[in-house]
Amino acid sequence: MPRILLAEDDTSMREYLQRALQRVGYDVDSVGCGTEAMPLLESDRYDLLLTDIVMPEMDGIELAQKASAIDPDIRVMFITGFAAVALQSGRAAPEAKMLSKPFHLKDLVAEVDRIFQTEDQHGRL
Repeated sequence: MPRILLAEDDTSMREYLQRALQRVGYDVDSVGCGTEAMPLLESDRYDLLLTDIVMPEMDGIELAQKASAIDPDIRVMFITGFAAVALQSGRAAPEAKMLSKPFHLKDLVAEVDRIFQTEDQHGRL
């Protein structure tokens, strides 16, 4: 079963997304910020990092860079309402999907499913 690490600082959004992804069969751990995610990334293996970009302490782009340094095979998907602003800063983000808020849960699940279906076709899972 694919493992997902969800980093989202909005508690209600984090719980909502975690429940939705678990309901369709994913193993999901969730944290409220990037600094909480680091110990999990260092001790466990995740197939996907699903992260908001704008978070306190460590933003999603920095988190994605560090996650990719720890595990080059981890997939990254950003969920954000501030995509254009965050990416204008010129910082390089790892190759990642982007889903802009607001979005429908079915769209999130479809994008996550698509990531893992693509990996299946290439024999990476």
